[in-house]
Order: sequence, then structure tokens, then C-alpha cells
Amino acid sequence: MCNKLFALCSAAFALATASLSAEFAIHDGERVVFLGDSITEQRLYTTYIEAYALSRHPEWKLTFRNVGWGGDTAWLRQRTHPDESKLFAADANAQQKMVEDSVGRGLERDVLPLKPTFVTVKFGMNDHSYQPFRADIFAAYTRSQTEISKDLTAKGARVAFLTPQPIEEKRVDPDKDVRNQSLRQFSDGLKEVASKGNAMFVDQFDPYMGIMMAERAKDAKAFIGGGDAVHPGPAGHTLMAWAVLKGLGASAEVSTATVDVAKKSITGQNCQLSNLTVVDGKVGFDRLDKSLPLPIDERAEAALKLAPVLEDLSRYVLQVTGLAPGQYEIAIDGETALKTDAESLAKGVNLSSARGPITKQARELLTLVFDKNNTFFNRWRNVQLYSFPSWAHGEDLEARRIAEEKRLDGEVTSAEAKIEAARKPKTHHFEVKATP
Repeated sequence: MCNKLFALCSAAFALATASLSAEFAIHDGERVVFLGDSITEQRLYTTYIEAYALSRHPEWKLTFRNVGWGGDTAWLRQRTHPDESKLFAADANAQQKMVEDSVGRGLERDVLPLKPTFVTVKFGMNDHSYQPFRADIFAAYTRSQTEISKDLTAKGARVAFLTPQPIEEKRVDPDKDVRNQSLRQFSDGLKEVASKGNAMFVDQFDPYMGIMMAERAKDAKAFIGGGDAVHPGPAGHTLMAWAVLKGLGASAEVSTATVDVAKKSITGQNCQLSNLTVVDGKVGFDRLDKSLPLPIDERAEAALKLAPVLEDLSRYVLQVTGLAPGQYEIAIDGETALKTDAESLAKGVNLSSARGPITKQARELLTLVFDKNNTFFNRWRNVQLYSFPSWAHGEDLEARRIAEEKRLDGEVTSAEAKIEAARKPKTHHFEVKATP
């Protein structure tokens, strides 16, 4: 039953993403802002999405900023603090005015100064109030999401609405959790909001639920996300990023190098290949790729066994035909990357997560992106928005705040320069040789 549900969820996910343009939703020159609650504030799925875009398109000029806020909702309650009891009880006209005020002030302070061209919006977890579905809250949620889309679109930004992932309690039937049933209804309502507002809609609820159900069918105590029931750890966020990137039209192809041992020929797709040598079945060549494979957080490798993350998002392939049967070692710059067999090499092996200097470079890039995002978060929340008591205010204090903001802005700029250098592919020497 659970495996059947996973298949149905996967089919629904494929159908939903198939309707999207094949073009990646993030373009060259984009200023991307991630808006959301504490799950966004974790700076995990957002950093993985950013790292994908930066590594896959190293020549593009891209800027990413995260303004997630723990406990926030679509009506931006953490930023503007509306009276929620009045908001939920209000009639349509009164509620609209409250939403316009709350959403407008929140976006004006935290999002619009960043001059975004593309904004992902991920609310719903706090909005549903962790209880069975309530129509009054749902009305405020859909109205607020509509207002977010309207305000951002009016300022020239495109919007992608992301559903929340399900809550993962340690129970056999997470789909029967009334909170998840409520989240599903909120997500369905969000799809309608996106359709009416000409925004993108990305459902990560169904793919994540499908994986949970499949794993619970194998082990009733399986806990796929790490972290806690609401805030997944790196593995769960990798699954979220996988679903979101698929929904945004991300491609799988990095590059492919194909060697024909019999003909002593080599061809490449999205890479430059040179200096081929084939001596006694030992193959060597140099390879310069146009992009890097997807950086995978070392803490999140368990996610690769739960979903086809690399197959869907990072096909970094080496194919060697005409080898004698047997076992072979692939080395990159003299470092063993993978051990496999002739049959697998003839079909093509994906080296996205193999050991060696290329994976090391991708992970160093990911670390730099994390560092930059942490610096910006500190600048935004702990300096720009830090509220001093009234007795401490004064010209000197504000001057010091401005100076600290500029200092941290310099750190962000420096971090982005390091990122720019780290995401450029390098030439590497590959060797394929038989092993005992």
C-alpha cells in the first residue's frame, strides 16, 4: 500500500513538473530572494538551491539573499505583528485591508530593498497552526499569499510559491496526521493562488510524503529528514531542494566524456577533452568541464539513497567502451575516485559524488556559500534590525550601526568574490586502468 502511494505521489510530482517550461526558472543576472519561516531561516535547502545554480552556471551573474524568519506566516506576522484573532474573524473587506497593511510593510522592509527579480515564497507550516484544517485561517493564508504575489509582481519580481514539506512524526501513517492533512489542503489552495496570480507553483509536499511512506513501509521507525518533526536536517533539506529544483525546471546534465578504446577516440558534451592516450587498455585524458557537479553536503549523503537526486540534478558522466571485462579504477589527478567494472563503464558512470578534486571543489564552494549566507543573516537580523531600548538611542549609536552594516557588507562582497573564483571549473587529468 505504501509503495503504491509512493508511486502515485511520484507520478503526480512528475506530472506537475512536466507542465513547467524546460527552462530553468532562475536566469542569468537574477537577484534571488528566499522568503519564508524558520525552515527557510535554517539556510539549508536555500543554500543547496543556490549552490546548484552557481555551480551549474559558473558564467552567470547571480545574487542570492535569504530573509527567512522563524515563526513567520504568509501575513508576515513576525515582521509586522498584526492582531491574528481580528485577522481570522474579519470579513473579506476588513481582512483585505489588514493583509495589505501587514504584507506591504513586511515586504517593504525586508524584501524590496534587495531589488529581487525572482522570489521563492515558502509559508504554510506555521500558518495552519499545527491543528486540523481551519477555514478561517485558510482564508487569511490564501489572501496573504495573493497579496505577496501582487506586491512583488508590481515591483518587477517573478514569484515561485513553494509548499511546505510534511510534518514527520515517528508514526507509521504520517499521511493520517491531521496536521499533514491540513497542510495538504493549504498546499492545494496555494496552487490555485499561483494559477490566478501568474506565479509558479512547486509542490514538495507530495514527493516528501511519498518518500516518508515508502520508508515507513520498510521500517516503522524510519526518520528520513533528521532534525525534528518540523525542521529537517541536511538530509531532509536535500530532499526538499531536489523537489524544488525539479519544480523550477533544473536540468540534470553537467557533462559527459565518452572514450572508445577500440577506435582510440574521445568525444565530449559540455566539456573540452584533450591528450587522449590508450596504452595496453589503460586510458588517460584531460578534461575541462563547463560546470561543476551538484555539491552534496557531506551531512546529507543519506538523502542520495532515498531519492534520485543525482540522476535528476547532476549527471556528471564518464563512459568508456571497448575495455576488456574486469574491474577498473578511475583516478582524477592521481587520486582514486571510483572503482567499478567494464560493463558499468560501457554504460556510463555518474561521478557526481565520487571522491577526488572535483567533488572537493564543489564542497568547498558549498562551504563558502554557507559562510556568505551566515554573514548576511548576521548583518540583516543582528545589526540592521536589532532593536535597542529607547534610552540607548542616539546619533552615535546609529552611526556605529551603519558602520557595522558597511563592514559586514564588505565581508559579504569578499565572500562572493571567493565564491566566484571557487565555482570556475578546472582542467583535470583522468585515468582508467584495470585493477586486480
